Amino acid sequence: MSLYTLYKNARLLDPASGMDMIGEIMTCDDKIAELGQRIDAPEEAAVIDCMGKCLCPGLIDMRVFVGVPGADYKDTIINTGEAAAAGGVTTVCVQPVTDPIIDDMARVEYLENRARKARVNFIAFPAITKQLEGREMTEIGLMSHAGVRAFTDGNKAVANPALMTRVLKYAAMFDALIIQHLAVPELSDGGCMNAGALATRLGLPGIPTAAETIMLERDIRLLKSNPCRYHAAQITCQDSIDVIAAAKESGMAVTAGVAVSHFSLNEYAIEDYRTFTKLSPPLRAEDDRVAVVNALKNGTIDVIVSGHDPEDPESKRVPYELAEAGVIGLETMLPVALELYHNKLIPLLDILARMTCNPAGILGLDSGVLKKGAPADLCLFDPDVPYRIDPEKMVSLTKNTPFDGRPIQGRILRTIIGGKTIFEYAP
Repeated sequence: MSLYTLYKNARLLDPASGMDMIGEIMTCDDKIAELGQRIDAPEEAAVIDCMGKCLCPGLIDMRVFVGVPGADYKDTIINTGEAAAAGGVTTVCVQPVTDPIIDDMARVEYLENRARKARVNFIAFPAITKQLEGREMTEIGLMSHAGVRAFTDGNKAVANPALMTRVLKYAAMFDALIIQHLAVPELSDGGCMNAGALATRLGLPGIPTAAETIMLERDIRLLKSNPCRYHAAQITCQDSIDVIAAAKESGMAVTAGVAVSHFSLNEYAIEDYRTFTKLSPPLRAEDDRVAVVNALKNGTIDVIVSGHDPEDPESKRVPYELAEAGVIGLETMLPVALELYHNKLIPLLDILARMTCNPAGILGLDSGVLKKGAPADLCLFDPDVPYRIDPEKMVSLTKNTPFDGRPIQGRILRTIIGGKTIFEYAP
């Protein structure tokens, strides 16, 4: 017997089609069966009144680090899934930085099998190089044939240009997506914040924006003679934006992402040595933050990610230079991103596109859209409700958020995956 659910009186938001209207969606089992202004639902259908709140495709987060396997004390698969659901995220793309490293098909299958208990959609991104060592390429072809959608070395760059050339050539043969973390090791290793006057005043070693841009420029030059699908994991500065814009203008298959922290915070968030603001790449100067917002607005940056990277207190409650880089973000990705909408910087549909249809298109997923036959992965949210972020009320086991106490507007009310409600906000 089919299970029908009617979501009525909803503000339907579909960035892929530009839809923004009051209407209804009916799901049947795990698919969207109908949508429109008025639907004749079967008598047996469950009815949920959305009270005029926003109903959009479930969010897709392309950059999430998990503690499983190897660091369950930071978080678990179940906990990551619960945090994602609380943030309206229905698809989580897991980085290979685990113990052991996800660098072959057996480990991809191990993680995805464990993730079935979490109810959220987990997609594992295996490593580009074995053990993330940057010396030997993984079996990109074999894993691509087995259904892997993208490869990345997580928070490490493929620094060897000869190896990267082989990676790009091989990836092109299988239409594999290569996701690169942009950091020249010789310029970034040992640094802990943005290079500049503030770093000098704080007595902290800096990481220049050149570490990011030089790596990006090198990769773009390699792509010109070895074209394949390439995604810059996180863009944080004007110079890198200019490189991406020029590559797109020339017709290259290049896309780019940015973490919420990099357009909502600048380097001055570090001024009191708050280790919860230590990231890789680091928070940049205000001019670069503004440039990132403008690049989101004009489409140069395609994707917004959480950069969710849980770290335990022992890794953070140490001197800034010694602290691990990383923040949690699954639960705050949409609410903090909505600041761009409330400040009238970017339209709501454009913000949602960078967390729904854009990542879905890059990864070849059939989710991220509101249309008949699409997966019934949905997010119901109120964009206007105000509150302050309280880490103690967050689902994540670790509480390393850089937004502690930040006033925001926007709350996730319900998360639906495969037609089933897996999260409902309870005041």
